[in-house]
Amino acid sequence: VQLQASGGGLVQVGGSLRLSCEASGRTFGSMGWFRQAPGKEREFVAHIRWSSGHTYYADSVKGRFTISRDKDKNTVYLQMNKLKPEDTAVYFCAADLTQTILSAIRRPDQYDYWGQGTLVTVSS
Repeated sequence: VQLQASGGGLVQVGGSLRLSCEASGRTFGSMGWFRQAPGKEREFVAHIRWSSGHTYYADSVKGRFTISRDKDKNTVYLQMNKLKPEDTAVYFCAADLTQTILSAIRRPDQYDYWGQGTLVTVSS
C-alpha cells in the first residue's frame, strides 16, 4: 500500500493550489488531509468517506478548501483557495482501512497509512 501526495508549491496570498494523493494497493474506507507547520503538531484539515463522498472540514479551512475523490483513479484531492500565510505547512494525506468514526476523524492515530507529505508555502 502506498500513498503518493503531490501538488504542493509556492503561492501568493489569495492564490489556489490543488493537492493530489494517489492510493495504490487497495481502496480505503475513508481518507483525510492533515498538515504540520514548523514547530507545531500535525493538525486535521479535511476528511472524506470513500463510499458516500461525505466530507468534513476543520473550521480554519471551511469555505476555502474542498476535499474530493475520484474512485476510478483511487485518488483524493484537496482544492485550496483563498490561501493565507497561516496555511503554510507540509500537507499529508492519510487513509483509514475502515470508515473512521466521526468523533475520531481529527485524530492522526486513527489512520492506517500516510503519504510522504507535500510542502505548501503561502507568501505575503
